[in-house]
Amino acid sequence: MTLRQARTSMGETRSASRGSVTAETAAMLPALMVVLAAALWAVQAVGAQFECVDAARAAARAAARGEPLEQVSARARSASRADAQVTVSREKETTRVEITVEVRPSWARSLPAVRISATATADTEPGSIP
Repeated sequence: MTLRQARTSMGETRSASRGSVTAETAAMLPALMVVLAAALWAVQAVGAQFECVDAARAAARAAARGEPLEQVSARARSASRADAQVTVSREKETTRVEITVEVRPSWARSLPAVRISATATADTEPGSIP
């Protein structure tokens, strides 16, 4: 394939496809913005997942030591997000904490939420169940 050459008034030659890069960039810019927004949303969701995992682990250890379940739930909620759903169950052998959060991108509240969940289990210490 050969490129057509156009002559300018000064006798110089230039490619006939000179503005095509600009047009292609303008056409691809919206798609690039969508990909960037999706990547930022994914980073936010992964950050929320890490928060939930850390909060569930700390809450499971605290509940296994015998701390009151209401305090454990409140501490887990403060360590993750205020709207987190925290479920704590303490049995004779194991203590289980589950934290669930719905994450939406801050720049588009109309998009559907992504549900993030983390569960942690710890061995209940003897004598910690009243």
